[in-house]
Amino acid sequence: MTTKKKSSGGTFKKFIILLVVIIIIALGGTAWFYYLRLFGANVTGAQEYLYIHTGENYEQVYDTLCQKGILNDTTTFNWAAHNMKYVDRVKPGKYRLHEGMSNRKLIRMLELGEQEYVTLAFHNLRLKEQFAGFVGKKLESDSTAIISLLDSADYVKQYGFTPDNVYTVFLPNSYQIYWNTSPEKFFKRMYANYEKFWTPEKRQQAADINLSPIQVSILASIVDAEALHDEEMPTIAGLYLNRLKKGIKLEADPTIIFAKHDFTIRRVLNRDKDFDSPYNTYLYNGLPPGPIMMPSINAVNSVLNYQKNNYIYMCAKEDFSGYHNFADNLAQHMINARKFQKALDERNIKR
Repeated sequence: MTTKKKSSGGTFKKFIILLVVIIIIALGGTAWFYYLRLFGANVTGAQEYLYIHTGENYEQVYDTLCQKGILNDTTTFNWAAHNMKYVDRVKPGKYRLHEGMSNRKLIRMLELGEQEYVTLAFHNLRLKEQFAGFVGKKLESDSTAIISLLDSADYVKQYGFTPDNVYTVFLPNSYQIYWNTSPEKFFKRMYANYEKFWTPEKRQQAADINLSPIQVSILASIVDAEALHDEEMPTIAGLYLNRLKKGIKLEADPTIIFAKHDFTIRRVLNRDKDFDSPYNTYLYNGLPPGPIMMPSINAVNSVLNYQKNNYIYMCAKEDFSGYHNFADNLAQHMINARKFQKALDERNIKR
């Protein structure tokens, strides 16, 4: 009887041990199953970025992940997304992907909206339309939406601009901005930078030459278009300010080229000077209604810190160095002009 009891007890103990082992294995298998689904590598590296457009829902995001081949296993991602409640927390943006990212890491990045900035670096873009096209290639908003905002008289009026002069709000620089920034938020960001640039000191400098910040930028755009070398900018700015003070037309060739929108012109002819446009400073006195290009910061500062001189006339040097001959009287200017015209003829530059 004693032997039988011991045998029965030993069998029970073995059963318990086996059961515990089975449970441990089962729990371990379950844990491994969930670990792989959440923490296992799943991003392929087929795409560098994932773009989620404004207004997209989870189903659209999931379709993109599937179609672009971003995931090794779409089923485990879908399971993880639902379990982590990401399906209700989709945020638009430009997200940088890393090969080998787990579902959990990818989903956490997406649900927190941890997107990468877009770098916008621009300078000296000639036309407002060119600028809109450039920005439209970098951000979610296309060029049509951006130019429509800039051409909206009611919208830009809120900030003290018109569609003609609103281009002066954009100061050449490098900016970090989110890809899904709307045209309105983009403009506000640029306006905030504009306000920061135009300090009380700079505004006073503008007032001292009887110009508004907008007018300074318009004049700076002409100075920038005329000057191939930055060191000449203060001299050219001083010349044009002399003309403005005396009520003399600016007669700046770049304004005609802008008015005609023919940027292949290398030689402005007399017939060009009759082209009727408010931007033609041979026909109309004072500054044109808007900038003829995006002026550089150097050009703006050159107007504010112009060189005090008596120059009224300027003409490109005949050596084609990009520098100018300046004059304070018409007789000297005509001598300079004839030298340059002769050099153009010798090089057969007729237009």
